[in-house]
Order: sequence, then structure tokens, then C-alpha cells
Amino acid sequence: MGVKTPAGTNLDSFWSTLIEARSAAAPIERFEMHPDLGVRFACEVRDFDAVAYLGPKEVRRTDRVTHLGMAAAADAIAQAGTLSADPARCGVVTGTGIGGVETLETQVSVHDERGPGRVSPFFVPMMMPNATAALVGMQQGWTGPNLTVVTACAAGTNAIGEAAHLIRQGVCDVILAGGAEASVTPVTMAAFARMGALSTRNDDPTAASRPFDANRDGFVMGEGAAFLVLEDWESAEARGATIHGEILGYGRNSDAHHITAPSPGGAGAAACMQLALDDAALTAQDIGHINAHGTSTPLNDASEAEAVAKVFGDSPPPITSTKGVTGHLIGAAGAAEAVATVLALSNRRVPPTANHQQADEGVTVDVVAGSPRELDEARPAISNSFGFGGHNASVVIGPGPVA
Repeated sequence: MGVKTPAGTNLDSFWSTLIEARSAAAPIERFEMHPDLGVRFACEVRDFDAVAYLGPKEVRRTDRVTHLGMAAAADAIAQAGTLSADPARCGVVTGTGIGGVETLETQVSVHDERGPGRVSPFFVPMMMPNATAALVGMQQGWTGPNLTVVTACAAGTNAIGEAAHLIRQGVCDVILAGGAEASVTPVTMAAFARMGALSTRNDDPTAASRPFDANRDGFVMGEGAAFLVLEDWESAEARGATIHGEILGYGRNSDAHHITAPSPGGAGAAACMQLALDDAALTAQDIGHINAHGTSTPLNDASEAEAVAKVFGDSPPPITSTKGVTGHLIGAAGAAEAVATVLALSNRRVPPTANHQQADEGVTVDVVAGSPRELDEARPAISNSFGFGGHNASVVIGPGPVA
């Protein structure tokens, strides 16, 4: 596994920040926000040197989303050790919600202010959402499936689930799967703020993302990347790999309801979780905890809580949302949360939901808050992602022998 997130740029720092519930939200440093915009903070990836991974020339010719993605991918591949599979049976599946949006914003300004003759010849490969997957595949020499999933905030989880199915179906032996997003940009921030989707707690950014809390007022924009190396179990065992966890089941469906709002009563999300459980041949009672989508928006959290109640009944497993710490990483969110879920299983501890102080009367779930929740036994967990457009994705993750 590899991460480049606001909560940490390696697994140790990522986990310690989550377990301590330290919010990464702070005033934006990478650019100056327009004074008319009501939001001036986000969760940025700081202390990150893309040149150390890509070199100066490649950095100039790629977007920040690719910088973050290729760095997280490189860390995941390095941790995986020597992969001996046939390159034709190795693939890449990435998820992103937007792709190279910083390049798009910058080059539109160049076009308007300096003319079409000054637009970068690298504009298209820098902007295209599949750039990260393509470049990682080239770097590794992997000639198997190379795909990019663009399902908004569900993209990272969709990427992991689709990759697991490709391995299960015998198409591949190894797939690098995950997501990358770099959406802390002037126009993107303005767009989400104009929608009313972002928290406006400029006076106290660290308290802004508060999933399932009664006083939540919107999500905090984040950026980052996370990748996992998925491998056929027998192949991994044969080469002596360290197995951190197992993808047991995957569900994906569509609300077919509204371009931004979830389906009433969380019907689509509930059906998606049930699909993942069915795919894993498990029941709701087998699940030890839930890593929620939990964006800190009024509609999403209430809808997800209703969905959990539909699937798990009156005694749901403990639920946490790491977005209280990381903010919302959009297309990379599900991938980062899958890593968090694997780490929770390995450490037998569920991270607390940052800033959850007051239960919402209409949100009847067992939110882990204040301090970590110890897990008595290594039971599987489920990680959820629900995106604009009604895209739903859930993965059931089981502990590995390490746990």
C-alpha cells in the first residue's frame, strides 16, 4: 500500500494521524483564494516532493494529480516486493473524479491572456484523467488491462473492486488499484463553494469536517492519492509476500435518482452494501466495523445512516469516517479509506471520527468518537463510497495473516 494524503505521506504517519483524529484542514497555502469566496481552507498534501519520484522534467510535463498518484503507486509497488508475474498479466486500475483540473484551469488562462499559440503542447496528456494509469503502466512495463474509472467520489472504491474482480476472473495475477485527486484549485474550490457543498468554518478549519455530527455544515475539500497492490492469493503466498488483507466482496450500483443528492432513505447505498456482502458470501452480522463515506454534509450522512440501518438493523457495527481528518479526497477518497480499513484490521483498532461531538437525532449509528475503538476479533469490515451522479461502491475487506 502507498499513500500521499493530507494526513500523511507514508503509512505510519497516515495511521498515527487517523488514530489521533488530528484534522489536516488549514488555510490554503498553494494559491491565494479570491476574497469573494466564502471558503479559505482545505486539506492539502504538504511536505511532498514530486521531483523525488518523477524527476524535474516529468514533473513539468504532468499535473499534480499525476504527481500524487505516481508517488503513492511507487510506494505501494516498493512495499509489495518483487512481483514475479508475467507483465501481460499485470494491470493498473485507477480512479479519479476530475483528473488534471489544475492544468485545465491554468491553460485556459494562458489561452485567454496570451493567445492559443502559448497553450502547452503537453496540455492534453497532462489533463486527461487516465494519465496516471497510463504512466504507471509504462513505468512498470505492464501490458495487461490499464483502466481509469471516473465515478466521482466512488471512483477509488470502484477501482479496487473492479481490479479484484479482474483477478478473480483469471484475467490478471497482479493489479495496482487506487485513486488520485488534486482538486484544491481556485476554480474547483469556487465551484463546490457555489454549490453550498463546503463547510464555511473559516474561523476554525480543524473543526470544519465533522461527519455524522449534529452541527455539520459541509465537507472540506482535500487532495491526495492512495494505491494498493492486489494479487492472486496463491501467487502472493508462493513468492512469500506479506499479505495485509483480502478483498472479499464488492458491490456497485446506481441510485438513478439525482445528479448530486442521494436516493431517499439511502435505498441505493443499502442495496450496494448488500451486494458487497452477497459477493463475499457473508451476512451483516459477520462485519466488525464500517468505514463510512461520511462526508460531513447534512444529506449524505443522514442517508448513509439510514442505509446502514436497513442493512445492519438495530445493532450496527461501529462506524467511522476518516474524512474528519483527511477532508474529502473526491476520487481518491475510497482508496485512502480502503487503506485505512486494512490498517484498522491489522492493528485491531478503529480510528475515531474527528470532531464528532454531538449526535444527530436522525443519525442512529454507532459512531466511533473521542478515542479509538478496540476490536476484540479480526472480523471483516466494509468500506463505502457514494458519488455525485448516484454512483455507489462498497468493498468488504478481510484481515490478512499479519493481523
